[in-house]
Amino acid sequence: MKIYRSLDQAPADFGPSALTIGNFDGVHFGHRRILRRLAALARERGWKPSALTFDPHPTRVVAPERTPRLMTSPDRRAELMREEGIRQVLILPFTGALAALSPEEFARLLVERLGARAVVVGDNFRFGHRHAGNTRVLAELGRRLGFATEVVPAVACRGRIVSSSGIRELILAGRISLAARFLERPYALEGEVVSGRGVGSKQTVPTLNLSTTAELIPAPGVYVTRTRDRDCAREWTSITNVGYRPTFGSSGELSIESFLLDPAPPDPPRRIRVEFLRRLRDERKFETPQALKAQILNDVGTAQRYFRRLHAWIGRPRCPVGPPA
Repeated sequence: MKIYRSLDQAPADFGPSALTIGNFDGVHFGHRRILRRLAALARERGWKPSALTFDPHPTRVVAPERTPRLMTSPDRRAELMREEGIRQVLILPFTGALAALSPEEFARLLVERLGARAVVVGDNFRFGHRHAGNTRVLAELGRRLGFATEVVPAVACRGRIVSSSGIRELILAGRISLAARFLERPYALEGEVVSGRGVGSKQTVPTLNLSTTAELIPAPGVYVTRTRDRDCAREWTSITNVGYRPTFGSSGELSIESFLLDPAPPDPPRRIRVEFLRRLRDERKFETPQALKAQILNDVGTAQRYFRRLHAWIGRPRCPVGPPA
């Protein structure tokens, strides 16, 4: 995949392209429907399957007070898009000048700079100054400027329209199993392994402590997780506590600590991705470290049963994240 970070970086032969446009935060089930249709159209016509996304999120420029906490960085979005057949991504800096473009000026940019032959978007797509353009306007401009327009309807799952804002709400509420179904993968946090306060390894169980720049953190609690080494192909089943360590006198600083259910590696990972599979319980204060350790061992047993069900479930259709809780 080729990633460009400005119009100046985009080559003259960016097109002819089949192009989709959006923020694509999370690259969820609905986004993937758009990306799959785009990739199929590009194969049919011999065009380049391409995506245009933005950094920062447009609301940070036009309405900072409404800026959401994002699930994915631009580079992670590109990585997920590649899974659906996208071969080039333009991560366009979103500026006041870009926000001021009229719908027609924006559409001309797609044709003249990105060689758009077709534009595939969701049915809630808006563009141009003050969101003056919608899918109807896009289709009219396409007829005049020479590109086809396809609109992919929104998708529903379990009675809900799948949207980035809805998934963020689920994650903030700790409902990560349902969020994973909407994402078609577990929600994950990534970052460096850092030293903790040393209390857990002495009085309860040793953990890997994650330091992350992620904006969106699941609600405090204990979760069944999978921990992956980002430097090499290693992974472990795990349980993860997100919270403030109240048993040990909270410092008020959020911690994300994962206990590996598999044998601990002799060379601990330096950078990990923690995938959240199921919420077990709220974080709470225990009277003694021994009581906390007993609860952790109980959580381990619950997690091990979950993974046994997961392994039995592997191979069944339409199960991207595991068995029902």
